[in-house]
Amino acid sequence: MTPDAEFGYELLVCRYAELSWHPSDGPRPAVVARQLGTEERRWDTVVIEVDPAAFAARRAFGDRAIDSDLLHVVRHAPAEWGWYRDALPHPGYPWRYVRQAVHRAAGRDLIEKRRRNNRIQLRRKRPYPDWVERIVAVENKPDLDRSAADRLADQLVHDVETGLADEAWLATETTGERVEPALLREMPVEAGILATDFAEGVHADAADVAWHPSDLGPAGGERRDPETETLRLEIAERAYGKGWRSFADTMRPDCRHFELRREDRALVPYCAAKEKVPTGRECSGSCPEFSPEPPQWRTKGWPIEGGPGKGVELVLDRRRERERDRVADGGGDSDGDDE
Repeated sequence: MTPDAEFGYELLVCRYAELSWHPSDGPRPAVVARQLGTEERRWDTVVIEVDPAAFAARRAFGDRAIDSDLLHVVRHAPAEWGWYRDALPHPGYPWRYVRQAVHRAAGRDLIEKRRRNNRIQLRRKRPYPDWVERIVAVENKPDLDRSAADRLADQLVHDVETGLADEAWLATETTGERVEPALLREMPVEAGILATDFAEGVHADAADVAWHPSDLGPAGGERRDPETETLRLEIAERAYGKGWRSFADTMRPDCRHFELRREDRALVPYCAAKEKVPTGRECSGSCPEFSPEPPQWRTKGWPIEGGPGKGVELVLDRRRERERDRVADGGGDSDGDDE
């Protein structure tokens, strides 16, 4: 059954993308995240299409995202020892912040660092790979009415005009019914339209392409400007580190009413007290139904240290790690027992 909240629908779209991307052009290895973007624009679902071998090389840098300051250091760290001011390009901001980033990068084992003649030197441990091939933005709207169509059209026009993403899509729910063509005509022709039907849960055939998207990347072999490329890489790094299962980070899985429910090949949060998929705002310590796990759940006989809430977090972490392994291996079909 499709969750009634847009948040629940967003999770199902993310899982579908993880199972079946690309919906019109065939399988492509991809990392999926949610609620990412820039100061001007936040995307519901972000699909990072990757080169599997380069993605495997990226994994050698760890499971955490590499932020913009660290990227400046890691991407430009030299193969041989060098003073950081000679080795790195000018960042456009004071060097003291670069020095701090060098210390942080060394602390995370991303580079090597030493002090010689009272100067901080660095060298790379491994080259940072060119692992991002394409970035796809998806707007999710299960109930597409006139006001929603007008609002989403403006957002998708922004995506088309800025060209930060390589494709822009609208995902909307059909539940077996035809999407009103007049509403779809409100969308820019460059944006793809994905008609989903999650009434029977999430699986590889739970969506159809109602309109194919245009390629928003530079034409004729041109390249984006370096600032835009850097911004795209920062988004991809955040997607890599966060993924879409990070909803537990902003919810309360330690509440006795919190559950994970199966939607065919997806796991979504569920509140047994409210009998619904809650949003992050609803699932908080201020919820009147919030009831912390009893201490004995965490200390006596529970098979997972920390109790059921910690077990939920571990399950989601394992799912995310399994998907990373799959993408690094070439993006074959997910294990049917994964979710």
